[in-house]
Amino acid sequence: MTASPPSRRQPPATPHPPSARTAQHPTPDKDQIALLEPFERLGTDRIALVSTPAQADQACNALASASAWGFDTESKPTFVRDERSDGPHIVQLATLERAWVFQLHDPGCRARVAELLALQGVTKAGFGLGDDTKRIQHKLGVQPADVLELNTVFRQRGYRKDMGVKGAVAVLFNKRFIKSKKAATSNWANARLTEAQLVYAANDAWAALRVFNALSLPD
Repeated sequence: MTASPPSRRQPPATPHPPSARTAQHPTPDKDQIALLEPFERLGTDRIALVSTPAQADQACNALASASAWGFDTESKPTFVRDERSDGPHIVQLATLERAWVFQLHDPGCRARVAELLALQGVTKAGFGLGDDTKRIQHKLGVQPADVLELNTVFRQRGYRKDMGVKGAVAVLFNKRFIKSKKAATSNWANARLTEAQLVYAANDAWAALRVFNALSLPD
């Protein structure tokens, strides 16, 4: 028997810009960010790899109490012209306490991820989610509900360019978010993910939720 998906709830308030904030703000560049102290990261003790329906049921139960999740996906890179990705190959969801990295090889696990992403009333916050949601629709056959593109929030607040998680962490926490280029371009379709891949993927989602929470706080 599979666990019931989290119950539907009213969505939390979405971060929005104060009406008086109209000034244009520069986005920090990589040289400025490089001077900052590192942002904390989730360790492997707070990251769960989910590859079976039973593990997905446990993850659903753990996610049920949260009103917002950090959200991201990863796909195997394509290096040949006109090659189309068959991703996403993993989906990451995070609360403030931990993160879950869902592999999508198993049909039962894919079905549970589809239920989670289609769930209304839970904000799914992340960066650069346009391609992610299109790929999810194609692969999982669902339209992710209540997705919040955090770059849009920053543009509304006067930042001229897409912020991305690195820029957002620098602006809100005065910290440097570490992303491994090697992990970013690794094979996310592998049946066995490395520890570096798990840490990379989980923290992308977790940092997005930290940013969402910071944006939601009163000025």
